[in-house]
Amino acid sequence: MTRAWTPTTDLCDADGRARVLAPIFRSYGRLQRFCGEISTLRVDGHNPLVREALHTPGRGRVLVVDGASRLDCALLGDQLAQAGVAQGWAGVVVNGAVRDAARLAELPLGVLALATHPRRSGKLAQGERDVGVHFAGVWLWPGDWLCADEDGVVVLPGDGGPPDHL
Repeated sequence: MTRAWTPTTDLCDADGRARVLAPIFRSYGRLQRFCGEISTLRVDGHNPLVREALHTPGRGRVLVVDGASRLDCALLGDQLAQAGVAQGWAGVVVNGAVRDAARLAELPLGVLALATHPRRSGKLAQGERDVGVHFAGVWLWPGDWLCADEDGVVVLPGDGGPPDHL
């Protein structure tokens, strides 16, 4: 069943539990509007866990990557984003940098990040998966729902399925 898109403005009006990320992200993917259940990663300058996650079935989820706001390397590029598309991820939000911006803009995936950087990340398999992360003034938990559009990024508590107003 396909749901009609609900703008983030309407989500905020309809649900007092809505948490809004600070407006610090730029959109790099072709999809400006995306929504899905959150899966989280906490990494710091290394992206093997990002690779691992995006090579697993996404089932319409959004991968939230807390890269500690680092802007000295990219945690996501076109190859990993393409894997995310192939695996059915709705989007990726990176609290850090991405690269291959021109190619990301062609892919049917929502991609939000702080900036771009041409240097690839480190390759140590270190970090944490499916833990609470905090950035842009908001806690994001696995199982919560993230919706993004031209007006911002909203997180709604997850209760085993999409909120009724999605």
